[in-house]
Amino acid sequence: MELESRQLDRRYEALRSRSATRERRLLASLAEVGQQTPIVVVRDDASWVVVDGYKRVRALARLGHDTVRATVWELGEADALLLERVLRAGDADSALEQGWLLRELCDRFGLAREELARRFDRTPSWVSRRLALITDLPKSVQEHVRSGAIGGHAAMKHLVPLARANAGDCARLADAIAPARPTSRQMAELYAAYVAAGVGGRELVVTQPLMVLRARAEAKRERAEDKRPVELLLEDLRIVSAVARRARQRTQRGVLDDAEVGERDEAARACRDAHAEVESLKRTCDKELSHAG
Repeated sequence: MELESRQLDRRYEALRSRSATRERRLLASLAEVGQQTPIVVVRDDASWVVVDGYKRVRALARLGHDTVRATVWELGEADALLLERVLRAGDADSALEQGWLLRELCDRFGLAREELARRFDRTPSWVSRRLALITDLPKSVQEHVRSGAIGGHAAMKHLVPLARANAGDCARLADAIAPARPTSRQMAELYAAYVAAGVGGRELVVTQPLMVLRARAEAKRERAEDKRPVELLLEDLRIVSAVARRARQRTQRGVLDDAEVGERDEAARACRDAHAEVESLKRTCDKELSHAG
């Protein structure tokens, strides 16, 4: 069915974090081939509540579309939210996103933690830990995660323990680094620097995180210059193996099941390019090792 954008109730949009890269890819795909997958809605008293497809709704609005193709689930909102999460299990939520959903189900629908544990096929302690993340992490930091400025995994792994130790420093660090859209590796670097530093050093980390990252990168480059070329090659080969293993595991978890047509095409091209580079690397290694032998 076709729905006008103004008919959509986007009350659960804040339960998912955003990724600028994925939204750009989706925007390009929709501009090229149009909407291929309908969004999912359930009927409320006066509107259609969006359960799945917020990225598509945002992208279509940016393209100037006034209508959205949708499919209706004949379910209550709570059951629809739970089903939607089960169906996209391959596209794993961060622990924070799980916490947002659990809190919504608790607050809006009054589901007890024992009931949530049963519905998610988890233990009550798992539910409690996810809800505790939401309590521990300052709201301003959570907004950076929602906007996509800071990754959910990085926030869970590095900012949550920092918030438990010093919530004020956690919020200041997040505010300072969010405009740079740091990677998980950079957040790990900053957390390690904060933990290892004294009072003055910690103040520098939370107020000048980019300077700290540049200084640590320069120190790494200096250490790398002291290494023999063969040591650097071995490090590169280990990195290639680790990245290939991680990409294979993501693919096996079904992350492409929810991909749009354009994203699937891009993934196919990227797989071909990666395969060609690895094959070329293997031929070069075999040749050089044969000569060396």
